[in-house]
Amino acid sequence: MKPTLPPSEEDPVRPHVYDGIQEYDKRLPNWWLNTLYVTIVFWVGYWAYFEWFRVGRSPAQIVTTAMAQIEADRLSSAKLDDASLWQMSRNPAFLTAGKAVFDANCAACHLVSLRGKAESPAAIGPDLTDTMWTHGGKPTEVHDLITKGVLTKGMPTWGPVLGARKIGEVSAYILSKHQEGEPIVIDPATAPPAK
Repeated sequence: MKPTLPPSEEDPVRPHVYDGIQEYDKRLPNWWLNTLYVTIVFWVGYWAYFEWFRVGRSPAQIVTTAMAQIEADRLSSAKLDDASLWQMSRNPAFLTAGKAVFDANCAACHLVSLRGKAESPAAIGPDLTDTMWTHGGKPTEVHDLITKGVLTKGMPTWGPVLGARKIGEVSAYILSKHQEGEPIVIDPATAPPAK
């Protein structure tokens, strides 16, 4: 057994002994106690933020957002067809970006509500929320119309201005107001004459 040092008079020794070891009865250092108290306060705030008030995003919400972004990146690099445009119209990342582009560029004619002339006679553009389409309502037709425009109707060519990605986002945003498989009715006043 190793000899133990005699305790100093100013540091009392605890009365118990384990394996021949005696402990001094010292107060914990202030830095250690302050760290403990700060940790407790942080824990209460953290718990309140995430569990009591539910302000912070849960791990499930973080994963869902990340998966939506991954899906958006995958769809943006995919070949644009009707199926991929419908998938884009259900993706929150595309809808958020598409709404921002629509509000900045298209809302002047079609209004923020996408209702156009149906909501206000002063609006220039047609209603984009109904099933009556002027130039075809398939997703690829909507995308092509935005890209190429129809100058005779006052619709500018947005392809060179916005680029392919933003046009895809706007198309997805417009399609989000519709259901896949809904009937597409071509406006008889604008339909090409039958041969």
